Amino acid sequence: DQLFGSNSKNSDVYDIHAKEVVISALQGFNGTVFAYGQTSSGKTYTMQGSDSHPGIIPLAIRDVFDSISQNSSREFLVRVSYMEIYNEEINDLLAPENRKLQIHENFEKGLFVAGLREEIVNSPDQVFDFLKLGEAHRHFGETNMNSYSSRSHSIFRMVIESRDNNRNTDSVRVSTLNLVDLAGSERVAKTGAGGVRLKEGQHINKSLMTLGTVINKLSEGPGKGGHIPYRDSKLTRILQSALDGNAKTAIICTITPDEIHIDETKGTLQFASRAKKVATCAHVNEVCFTWLFGIASLIPEAQLQLTSLFTIFLFPVFVDTH
Repeated sequence: DQLFGSNSKNSDVYDIHAKEVVISALQGFNGTVFAYGQTSSGKTYTMQGSDSHPGIIPLAIRDVFDSISQNSSREFLVRVSYMEIYNEEINDLLAPENRKLQIHENFEKGLFVAGLREEIVNSPDQVFDFLKLGEAHRHFGETNMNSYSSRSHSIFRMVIESRDNNRNTDSVRVSTLNLVDLAGSERVAKTGAGGVRLKEGQHINKSLMTLGTVINKLSEGPGKGGHIPYRDSKLTRILQSALDGNAKTAIICTITPDEIHIDETKGTLQFASRAKKVATCAHVNEVCFTWLFGIASLIPEAQLQLTSLFTIFLFPVFVDTH
């Protein structure tokens, strides 16, 4: 754990708290970094930053490609996607026509958002262009507490695949790095929200409440917290593996020093205290392509057998025994 004061830079937070998670993703570990706190407490600035003080997301992107360029023993393929959860609906920020996307789960992919656009990238500048495109489609709005308030949760995702250069092995490492900018919890009495802003705030608070409930139950230990309501929110469903499964996770809790927000600050610190008790079990994710190709080689033979069976049933051969 680390406490960062008002004079700390985003780079300090990244180097001490998030960098290890990002570098581990290049080694095959799933990773997630997200900022949590009330509205106007600095979450988006921490994650996005500015031109002079880049945040966690741009610092992580540069670190990923710097590390790849220095690793001559492996070949890498990086894919990115960018989504937002707005009023409990998943929208594709790289393809704004893809709205109200659904979460699916299967044996091959695990948990995934169907229809989400992915782009193959080979440089940080290319990724920054996609980030800029995504930000232009994200929902922001003005409240009494923040003139540029995030009205949605955003998840920037990098899928990193790599294989050994000598190709003496058929295994490929596949990891997912989630960089999450959460919208902040709100009190109507302070934000002055009404109409559309009020509806947005209600959805934001509900999803954050579910996140808090999930963390609270997980902090009680395996099997002790009872049913864990991941499915009560799109946010917790998408981040399920990052919260209790196969991932390394770093949480940045942001607070404001104003005394008027003491209740919100207390709530954020309680969230942090519970989150510390949650244990995950991260491991390197490797896929053996020998096994996959072996299965694939059986498909033509199986299709041939099925064709023969259909032929027998549809066109039976009658033998005259007389």
